[in-house]
Amino acid sequence: MLISLVSQANEFDRLLSMKTPPPGVVIEIVSNDNDLLVTLLPTIKTNIEKLRHKFPGLQIAIVSHGREQFTMTKKNAKINQKTHTLVETLVKKDNINFHICGTHASWFNVMSEGFPEYVDVSPAGPTQINDYEEMGYELIVLP
Repeated sequence: MLISLVSQANEFDRLLSMKTPPPGVVIEIVSNDNDLLVTLLPTIKTNIEKLRHKFPGLQIAIVSHGREQFTMTKKNAKINQKTHTLVETLVKKDNINFHICGTHASWFNVMSEGFPEYVDVSPAGPTQINDYEEMGYELIVLP
């Protein structure tokens, strides 16, 4: 976990050192760690605040497309209440697009209805990331 926090800090520091803002930032999260969103999202939120302080209005998206995305199912909302509240705040208050991968979810028999309305179920996480990159977004890969 320490390595991913250091990697995250380096990636965000790289963006913070830019003189002009990129068109946007897309944060890719993919792992086999079911609890990764629980541990990473508070630090991601802090780093987003720093980016937005330097570059007000910067467009930011998060795409989760590994096992960690299942933290965000309706079924897991009570178990992971703090993480759900954080994501809902990021989406509704901070205007962050939060996507999970519908293809990966379907492999585990979780359909789009299994996620709350503040989570966008993208048909395919990698395609969603490519779409952002085509718009000029800077990619941060975590962990």
